[in-house]
Amino acid sequence: MKTAILGSGLIGRSWAMVFARGGHDVLLWDQDEAQVDKALSHIAITLPAMAAEGLIDDAGAVLSRVRPAQNLEHALSGAGFVQENITELAEPKQQLFAAVEAVVPRDAILSSSTSAIMPSIIFGGLATRDRCLVSHPLNPPHLAPIVELCGADFTAPEVISRARDFMAGCAMVPITVKREIEGFILNRLQLAVLNEAFRLIAEGYVSAEDLDKTVKDGLALRWSFMGPIETIDLNAPQGVADYLTRYGPTIRRVGDQQAAAKPWPETIGATLDAELRAVVPSDRLGAATQWRDRRLMALAAHKRAQEKKTPR
Repeated sequence: MKTAILGSGLIGRSWAMVFARGGHDVLLWDQDEAQVDKALSHIAITLPAMAAEGLIDDAGAVLSRVRPAQNLEHALSGAGFVQENITELAEPKQQLFAAVEAVVPRDAILSSSTSAIMPSIIFGGLATRDRCLVSHPLNPPHLAPIVELCGADFTAPEVISRARDFMAGCAMVPITVKREIEGFILNRLQLAVLNEAFRLIAEGYVSAEDLDKTVKDGLALRWSFMGPIETIDLNAPQGVADYLTRYGPTIRRVGDQQAAAKPWPETIGATLDAELRAVVPSDRLGAATQWRDRRLMALAAHKRAQEKKTPR
């Protein structure tokens, strides 16, 4: 199937690799043509690294499926799935999809990458809004397979079903957000942790470095292959109901403390930036991102190998 990537920055170029590894032809478009060139260069470097980790079989074949679009109309002509990844603002997305709707095939699925904007806001003004939804990935989607699919009240159920099948066929792990909610599921969980982390640091309970250790050398070890509900199910002899009998009062008491806590101060950004830039200076952030991606590749390869050995 032909797919169109609208917006070829960090998320767009990653989606291009996802769709291409799924066997789909991909056309990259961006208002800034230089972004498309950067995306193609990045993809050409990244795919061989993924092949070296065993995450794809043939980097050359995947790369051959990704091409630049001559213009927006060229990108959309004959497309079956359209993935938009422009700025995180509602109005530019609305304007772009109004133009998309006028030329894209009627059976194409229209999808937006957004961290928090609800689909009813992005697509509500379209005549064909029944085939529209949000596909919210974790960054970068070519290495982190989760993708949240969220429609609005007007989204046809069969469109969600088709999108799930499409994403699964691209080696993603789709989940359905049953009702619209700001931030969807992933970011609401992530932001709950961040809000508490900011308060614990701001109130002097822990440093940023030690807080990160608590997650990466503690919670994240289990969470890399189990969710929090699965985790507590195995943390009491008789399962989740037993766990809540034992620890439910503590969970509620701490939850009440968190709800009543003062918001973290506006100065937390400067505080954290000073601590983190002492470890990773600004001019090394790009290299740090590349290190992150290599670690994610290795983790993805390990998880794939283990799942083949010991399926649940």
